[in-house]
Amino acid sequence: MSLVVPRLPAGSFEVRPWERADLPLVEEASSDPYIPLTNTVPPVYSEGEGEAFVRRQWSRAETGAGYSFVIVRRRDARPAGMIGLWLRDLPEGRATLGYWVAPSCRGEGAAAAALTAVSGWALDELGIPRLQLLVEPWNEASARTAERAGFVREGLLRSWQEVGGERRDMVMYGRVRTGGEVSR
Repeated sequence: MSLVVPRLPAGSFEVRPWERADLPLVEEASSDPYIPLTNTVPPVYSEGEGEAFVRRQWSRAETGAGYSFVIVRRRDARPAGMIGLWLRDLPEGRATLGYWVAPSCRGEGAAAAALTAVSGWALDELGIPRLQLLVEPWNEASARTAERAGFVREGLLRSWQEVGGERRDMVMYGRVRTGGEVSR
């Protein structure tokens, strides 16, 4: 089942499908000490590794695994980060979101704007009953982002995920649709 990744407005940002022209964003993310530990951004950048990363984002939609978006500043069309909506648990009525913002674009509200737009679209247009995301307990900026986008802290999952070769605790955040309305 192939999916079509839409363009969505997100305040002073927008989210859109990945393009080959987004390689400088992948290169910057590769240089961050944390981003490559949590997803498939290459830890050592080369053009070949960057292109492979972009192809992986395209393949997620092609295989029906989920939607991978680039977060772009509207004022200058600069790619600022990534957000993904992953559908592995869709048969159980839930989907998972993940996001990151390049170091040079942090503090501008890109992640919160993108998370609000994508989660609203997923709940309203796609009709997904539950959205969830995971944040490490120390990552206060990401926790604030989730809360600004209407997600509620649900609890601590001990030793939930491997990050950088070690098991880490994660805090679960959720946003749900109940009786046709989105509950925050």
